[in-house]
Amino acid sequence: MRILSILSLVFLIGCVGCKKNNGSITPTSGTINAGNDPNFKIVANNDGILNSLPKKVVVFDIPIYAASGVEDARLLHAANIMAQYLDNNEDGQVDNPRVVETMKTNKAFLLMWKTEADMPSSVPSGYTGQDLGNDETIPAWHTNGHTGRFDASLEEVLHIITHAGYSKAYPQIFGEQAGSSIANAMDQARGGRFTSIPASYPSGAWYTYDDATCNYDCMVTEYHYWALTSILGAQANRLAGIGQEWKLNTKAKVQAQDIAIYQLLTDPQYNFPTKLPDGTYRR
Repeated sequence: MRILSILSLVFLIGCVGCKKNNGSITPTSGTINAGNDPNFKIVANNDGILNSLPKKVVVFDIPIYAASGVEDARLLHAANIMAQYLDNNEDGQVDNPRVVETMKTNKAFLLMWKTEADMPSSVPSGYTGQDLGNDETIPAWHTNGHTGRFDASLEEVLHIITHAGYSKAYPQIFGEQAGSSIANAMDQARGGRFTSIPASYPSGAWYTYDDATCNYDCMVTEYHYWALTSILGAQANRLAGIGQEWKLNTKAKVQAQDIAIYQLLTDPQYNFPTKLPDGTYRR
């Protein structure tokens, strides 16, 4: 996971030439490839930032920027995944307006790249971004029985929602710092509070993240992802590939063993998704 974040405030992203469409955003001008998506259009990035990324789709006022080499179908797929995370019942309105408003306050964005050279050398001041690769965005995973190469858009899109949204909207509950409710649950899942990767985890730990480049807040973000997507069913067929890092790959396992995180992520007051996005928003 790579979060792109600069904290000083400068200016907001606007959706140039957009209109509201049942709660989502549909551009009315500047379209460079309409594609075949009924809800989202690809437009030119005329925002004056991230100029090396010429394409853009806007989802509930949250922009997704893309390099020229990013396939339009995969860009639109990421937009649909984001829409389904934010409007899981697909009624055209975001499920948790507080989270989306917080994302907007933190100037959240997703950027999609084809090669590492597409990554911007710097992030505009005040913005919080998350990257997603073209080749790791796999729409077919959703139609082939959740087998084969995993669709990483489920992970990276969720990261920007939890990092720039939930963690800031509910800092005492989902904040990515020691002492929050989710951090306390993570400490239990790891068998202790580790601010860096330990030489070995306690034998009873079920969350055993081992990327030394990931600091404590990053570990919370990853934990949030593993727990929620397991509850939603995304990890059911993946235990062999993820078990070295996360052992509770099904809803039943999370519910039985990680009671604290299960209660947080299924508490209706926070309006987390209850069904796994598949890239077919309102279709």
